[in-house]
Amino acid sequence: MKISFYVLSENKAQDILGFVCQLTQTALNKSKQSLLILIDDNELLTTLDTALWEQEPTSFIPHQCLSDANTDIQHKVLAPVLLSSYMPANFKGMVLNTTIRPVNTFMAATLNAQPTRVLELIKPDVSSVREGRHKYKSYQKLGYELTHFNV
Repeated sequence: MKISFYVLSENKAQDILGFVCQLTQTALNKSKQSLLILIDDNELLTTLDTALWEQEPTSFIPHQCLSDANTDIQHKVLAPVLLSSYMPANFKGMVLNTTIRPVNTFMAATLNAQPTRVLELIKPDVSSVREGRHKYKSYQKLGYELTHFNV
């Protein structure tokens, strides 16, 4: 699995919703896979839900909020972008992780989830950098391919 860390500048961190929308659109343009945005903050989920609908004045990013932890994505027609606090069963696609936990902890609790790529966001603050280092070490131990980008 490929893991990409996006180390955000102060400007990008101040417009985190805009960056997440931009990264989401880029991921959709470059791949036919679904994108799961893991969110453990209800306020962020609500504001991101609105931001994805309003990203462009003449378009939107189709998405769906998942609320049932028992959702098996093989048996439902879903939008290309999913917002959730958990990883659905049988998920195979990309993950944009906004939580403090590494994605492999979500995978361990989910039946047959096998993300192909993970996008991690690191804000320019002490807490986020510390969490990012923890995630990096966790992924490194598992032998994942790691890259990082300063944005």
